[in-house]
Amino acid sequence: MPTSIQALPAHVVHLMAAGEVIDSLAAVVRELAENALDAGATRIMIQLWTDCWRISVADNGVGMRLSDLEQAALAHRTSKIQQQADLWQIRSLGFRGEALHSLARLSELEICSRAQTEEGYRILYSAEGEPTQIQPLALAPGSIVTADSLFEHWPSRRQQLAQQLRGLQQAVQHLALCYPQTTWQVEQNDRPWFAIWGSPTAKLILAQILRVPPTDLQEVRLADAALEDANTALTLTLGLPDRCHRHRPDWVKLAVNGRIVRLPQLEQTLISSLRRALPRERFPVCLLHLQAPPDQIDWNRHPAKTELYLRHLETWQAQVKQAVDQALQSSLENSQPMHQLLKVAEAEGVYRTSREVAPAPKANSEANSEANSEPTAAEPLIPLKAIAQVQSMYILVEHPSGIWLVEQHIAHERVLYEQLLDRWQMVLLEPPLMVGQLSELQQAQLLRLGLEVVPFGEQQWAARSAPETLAQRSDCAEAIWELSLGGDLDAALVATACRTAIRNGQHLSPADMQSLIDQWQATRNPRTCPHGRPIYLSLEESSLSRFFRRHWVIGKSHGI
Repeated sequence: MPTSIQALPAHVVHLMAAGEVIDSLAAVVRELAENALDAGATRIMIQLWTDCWRISVADNGVGMRLSDLEQAALAHRTSKIQQQADLWQIRSLGFRGEALHSLARLSELEICSRAQTEEGYRILYSAEGEPTQIQPLALAPGSIVTADSLFEHWPSRRQQLAQQLRGLQQAVQHLALCYPQTTWQVEQNDRPWFAIWGSPTAKLILAQILRVPPTDLQEVRLADAALEDANTALTLTLGLPDRCHRHRPDWVKLAVNGRIVRLPQLEQTLISSLRRALPRERFPVCLLHLQAPPDQIDWNRHPAKTELYLRHLETWQAQVKQAVDQALQSSLENSQPMHQLLKVAEAEGVYRTSREVAPAPKANSEANSEANSEPTAAEPLIPLKAIAQVQSMYILVEHPSGIWLVEQHIAHERVLYEQLLDRWQMVLLEPPLMVGQLSELQQAQLLRLGLEVVPFGEQQWAARSAPETLAQRSDCAEAIWELSLGGDLDAALVATACRTAIRNGQHLSPADMQSLIDQWQATRNPRTCPHGRPIYLSLEESSLSRFFRRHWVIGKSHGI
């Protein structure tokens, strides 16, 4: 990649998508901040004066020599690409060479810059990007770009200032998430507005932005062997579903090679993978950052570079699901005290038959070697011991760092749901069950779920098959009626698991309690039930110690 600014050949310019229109304060800051990041900046300061529509962006990057400064604001001048082949090997945030030229047309542009071993200069530019004043200037290595009187001749772009300020703040947050080691300071009208301090990981940046404890976030990284390609990596920063979620999907963020982008397929993969771990009508908080080889990405799809073509999308989707499962599972190992009480609104059981906890499957080396296609239980993360049942609703569990209170119905519901998810089977009913008053929509719904129903007399239908877990139950006909009322296959799995799970108020033997705890701990998402409710309440030993004041000096505690 060339180190100095040069004019792009005409045929390369013609191959590029039209440049993004700079129509807001956020667009100005984004373009200038991306240039600073491309220059290796680790500290960026943004100053905004709203009364005169002036923006200044200062950085500690490599700076520019005088020969580069003289060309910096001319059209299609860049140091990031040089020839046609470079369009398929983009490694920088900017590459079109249009941002500074556009700013020269939209404002009074000034650049002060100094390369590490060169003298510093201050240059003013005309509307065409030509230097009009050049003055030597003493300053530290780096650049300061100032755009004054922005949009003076485009008054429509000065409207909705409050909305533009929100967009500017979001643009800085997005860049900070992608470049966590960079420190950002933003001032508005000579007063501090907000700051984001450089951190080792995006997890700590996200905690700063959302103002949540870092323990409410989990970070997982898949790289090298996990992705079968040394040049790729996937990092997922996820808000734990029982603690950190939103009413809207506004914090489902996806980044590729240092830029927040829109990839609806991967966004939907994230949301669907977490749907049964979140409370109803809530959305996850997550940042997914993909590092892919440049030849797998085409940035030249959209002027704003927020859309792109990404190769091997199906492979990435599978890896996203793997990262979500790993994040949810590993979060239990690092569990910290919950700060909200477990709220249970479970009504008394209304079904006629008793529920039972199936024994935990025992290890069988021969079966494991033969049945390669069967899902295997995960290894226990930490030892859990069921101690007692509380009010026939909760299981008191001891673990190395304290105690947990596990709600038995929804813990069993999680176990059954994941078993059904792995193995949803239909079995023949002998004899068939009679189900009455099925509308055409209900019949179609049962057929979609794989149940076979046939007419049997006036307003009567015979169900010849049913899910295996319901087939032996005396209320199977009622369960089939519920499944006919709507929803997709996943909703049917949840309804089946909920109906089959043990109820609150049901007594469990010590062996049943331990079996349920072992099976629950081995699930992929042990924190929440399929409806999104938290399954357990944690009370750590450190909290017990503080409550009983075991840290006091003995003499002091006895009044000596």
